Parts: sequence; structure tokens; C-alpha cells
Amino acid sequence: MVINLTTSKVIKDSGVAFGTSGARGLVTQFTPDVCAAFSHAFIESMCVNFTFDTVAIAIDNRPSSYAMAQACVAALQQQGLQVVYYGVVPTPALAYLAQEEQMPAIMVTGSHIPFDRNGLKFYRPDGEISKNDEQAIINASVGFKALESLPALEINNRAVEEYVTRYTSLFEHPFLSGKRIGIYEHSSAGRDLYYRIFEALGAEVVAIERSDSFVPIDTEAVSQEDKRKARAWAKLYNLDVVFSTDGDGDRPLVSDENGEWLRGDILGLLCADALNVSALAIPVSCNTAIELSNKFEFVKRTKIGSPYVIAEFAALNNEYSSVAGFEANGGFLLGSDIQVNGKLLKALPTRDAVLPALMLLVAAQRANISTLVEELPQRFTDSDRIQNFATEKSQQIVADGTKDPHWLMQSLGFGDLAIISVNTTDGLRVELDNQQFVHLRPSGNAPELRCYAEAETVEQAIASVEKSLTNIRSL
Repeated sequence: MVINLTTSKVIKDSGVAFGTSGARGLVTQFTPDVCAAFSHAFIESMCVNFTFDTVAIAIDNRPSSYAMAQACVAALQQQGLQVVYYGVVPTPALAYLAQEEQMPAIMVTGSHIPFDRNGLKFYRPDGEISKNDEQAIINASVGFKALESLPALEINNRAVEEYVTRYTSLFEHPFLSGKRIGIYEHSSAGRDLYYRIFEALGAEVVAIERSDSFVPIDTEAVSQEDKRKARAWAKLYNLDVVFSTDGDGDRPLVSDENGEWLRGDILGLLCADALNVSALAIPVSCNTAIELSNKFEFVKRTKIGSPYVIAEFAALNNEYSSVAGFEANGGFLLGSDIQVNGKLLKALPTRDAVLPALMLLVAAQRANISTLVEELPQRFTDSDRIQNFATEKSQQIVADGTKDPHWLMQSLGFGDLAIISVNTTDGLRVELDNQQFVHLRPSGNAPELRCYAEAETVEQAIASVEKSLTNIRSL
């Protein structure tokens, strides 16, 4: 018996919701019909402004991703659309090819969140969807038939080849000759292509710790174990840099020659400087060293999440010669075409992990990576999270703290410090009179409360995060 469904009802009943980047939920919530509902609703929203007959789709290495892709493809085929499946590739590789071919795309990934969760990221023919597009998808009321079977998917390798060429074509000589680069592979979606880029540019690559099970690397909350590993690898293999990414390859994790991981916003700063970018859009949580460095004509602060960064690009492009953005997690978004070595690098307004790593290595031809970092204004940030912390609890704490920031700072252990300013752009960011910032924010992707801190020393930043989260647990 054929069962008729409606997208808005299926999506609402699923419990799956849009976060800072894509729709996220438990794997058990992403049933075939829920994946189909999102796919039908996405296409409905795209048909308002675009004409197309083909949709691109790819996945990360999560155990649940292939079956989700099958359901999405089955739904798209119900609409008479052609679907090209690119297999396991980094999100920016799919986004780049879809942009070049001017077709919509769906990336099945939960990024850095645990393997029992997953998600869907959507791309318009002209780039990442906006928050308005998200609402259009949620509110679309499209009738569709429940899926009765799922198709086998045949892999097309073109997304991989175009992504590799995008970066190797920028350099006429192997400028990485003599460099040793360790690639922490784990379960990253790009682990089978990164070595090709670095080796083509002359580097000797050491493959490190590939995992057959999914590893939820969060580049904004790097574990102490991964910090120890990087230091050990740098020494053991005599590396110039350790390179890794999160699960879907849109957030980089890059170390200096000593195996010390760079904070994502510091990596973004160095990349933007190496690209001679004029204007930046960055989330409010990023390090203030960006403005203090005086390397950019203008810096715009936004809410956290790539859609908010991307939303600023149009206005910036009207006033400045080159535009980019990055997030505290390291994902770099190129908001305008730009010249690199006299060659055109096309805009890619979605998070990317490879470009910041490459441009850091370009800059490191002058000095060691650690020296490049030391030359910047010395402001230090740290971040961590409380996992499995109800979103309602997080929202209540931020709401109460917004009404009475003095109460919150006292509750977190900062009662002896005066408040200089309060920023509610995204969550609650409080500036204290000892030049520290404490920032609380409910995660948009999972039931987690995130804490960011900035201070004059790394020890102070770490201590502020630890103290804040410890006291929050007792609230």
C-alpha cells in the first residue's frame, strides 16, 4: 500500500532541527522518510529561484551516512531529477563542484558531533543556503510517497579531482619541497585526498592514525589526548606541521612545528593575511588579536555560524577589493575571487580546511609557524563544552545572565572583577576589567553548552573556561 506523506509534518514530527550549520539530529530520527522529506522540501525551495535537472550528493564516513544518502537519492528520483553521487568527500569539495556546475547539493554529515548523530547540509546552485532558506525548507508543504526501496549508489570521482586541482594548480613549483607533513587521518572525509595535494606541492607526507570507526574531532574543543598526540608525532616523525580536519573536512586542525595546535581563528588570521584580504566577516567568538593586528581594512563581527558570516559578504564586496571570513573552529570562507601567484582562485563561500593550511605554509616560507604566531598580538583563547546538557538549561542560564550579568559572573567565580561590556550578539559575551572575555552559548548543533574565554595568557584562558564550566554544573 502506498502511503502519502507531507514534508512539513514529517520534519516537524522527526525532532530534527537546523543548527548553526545544517539539519542535525539523532541517527534514529533520520529515518528514510525524514531524509526524503528534507530532500523534497529542499528541492521545492530551490525551484523558486533556480532551474536545474541534476542534484549532487556526498557523504562523510559515519556508519549511518550511506543509508541516509540512499533515501535522499530515492526522494530526488521520485521528482524525476538526475542525481550524481560523489561518495565520501570533504564538504567543501562537494560545495565547490556544485557551485561550478550550478546545481543544488546535499551533504550527508554530522560534522564533528558524535557518531550516534548525523545531519544534512544543503547547497544552492550559487552556494550555501541561508537562514531564510532553512525556514523555507521547514515550512514547505510537499506531498510525497513513502519510500519502498533504496537504490544502490555508484560513485563519481569528479568532486575529488576538481578539489585537488583547485589548490595544486595555484603553484607552479613544489614550494613544500623538504617539508614533512603529518596527516592525522582518523575518519576524516578527506583522508584519501589530502596527501595528494601536499605531495603534489613537494612535501613528504606521513599518514597517522587512520580509524575504521568514526572519530568526532571537534576543532573548537580539542581533547587533551589529541594535544599530547600532536606533540609526540611532531617529535617522533620530525614534522614541520600536523594537519587534520573534523569529520566532514570543512574545519582544519593544524599544528606548528612543535605539534602545538593553532586555534582556528589564529589560523584564519594568518591565512587571510597571506591572501592579502581587505575585509573580514567573523563570528563574535573570535580572538580580538584579529582587530589588534591592524592587518585588515575592516572587520565585521557576526553571530556564530557560517550562514551569518556569508550573509555579510555581499555588502563587504560592494566596498572592498577582497573579502573572506573564518570561524573560531578554523573553517575559512573565501567571499570573493582572489589572485594567488597571479592565478585566479574562485570564491568558495563555505567552510574549507585546505586553503588555510596551504596559505599558512606559504607564510611559513619566511619563518617557522610558531614564530608567525608569536609575532601576532598576544591574546589567547580557549573553549570547551558540557556535553549532554539540555538546550533548555543552556538557554535559561544565558537568559538569566543577560538579565543580570553581575549575578552570572559571580556564580561563575568572577565576582571580584568589574564588567566592562556585555555583548549579546550570540549567547552572552562579557568583558571583564582584567582584559578577559567570558562567553557562554548553547550549541546550535547538539545538546551542549559551550564556553569561550579570552585572556592575556593561555593559562588564564584555560582556567577561565574550566572555572566557568565547573560552576555551571553546580548551578
